Amino acid sequence: MTNSANTCRLATRKSPLALRQTEIVADLVQDLMGLDVEVIPMTTTGDQRIDWSLQEQGGKGLFTKELEQAILDGRADIAVHSAKDMPTTDPEGLEIAAFLKREDPRDVLVTRANATSIQKLASGSPRRISQLKNRFPEVEWLELRGNVETRLNKIGENEEADGTILARAGLNRLKIDQFPGLHFETMEVDKMVPAPGQAAIAVQTRTSEFEKYSVLGDQATEKSVRFERKVLERMGGGCQIALGVHLSNDTLYFFHEKTGIVVKEFHSQTEDVLIQELVGRIQ
Repeated sequence: MTNSANTCRLATRKSPLALRQTEIVADLVQDLMGLDVEVIPMTTTGDQRIDWSLQEQGGKGLFTKELEQAILDGRADIAVHSAKDMPTTDPEGLEIAAFLKREDPRDVLVTRANATSIQKLASGSPRRISQLKNRFPEVEWLELRGNVETRLNKIGENEEADGTILARAGLNRLKIDQFPGLHFETMEVDKMVPAPGQAAIAVQTRTSEFEKYSVLGDQATEKSVRFERKVLERMGGGCQIALGVHLSNDTLYFFHEKTGIVVKEFHSQTEDVLIQELVGRIQ
């Protein structure tokens, strides 16, 4: 394993999507910082325990802990995460230095093309389930684990469910715009509010190297995702909450099971007042 001032070591999960996101970060590190890169693929607790229900166990941290430990141990310089998987607090000594330019944040409803009716949908996300209850009031909800292509195969070829919901960003990064036997329906953010940080890649590093790697961030994405995560933190954090928060072009889209979808104008000068109003709505 290389350890050189001219080399940046990137810790990542081993899934195809995680590796693709790491390629994006690696390209930026090379282009903007002039560093060589070494990719260190790792297996996280969430990857190992495919029998666990993320809804019951709490998904936050299950896909990040091992990567974070690699930075703390000095085996890696940065960790590449999906921002929506990140807990709202960092381990002592670590910090998110950058959020890369956000991909398409929308969710995609994927259904079998030959399904005559939707009886079973697969998702472990309380946010997605809660927002689709009105559209599919009688549906049975299952939880399917695995990478994107595995889940698509479980719906299409294996017919373990009639459909599932995936992030458009992941499909785009993997260059999947169609799949045999499946129909894709992209849902607008005012109909299905994304998770905080959805479609953004987070770069985490040692606090002492925050400034060094902050150059990788995209200004607009930084503004939006840091606010979305601030709302999540005030709401209690964790993926057991049926919560959607998405900020785009100074319009805030908010969902909670107690409020439904709320659309508000965003002004950075009064963001704390806005958060307090949202917190008040669910109490």
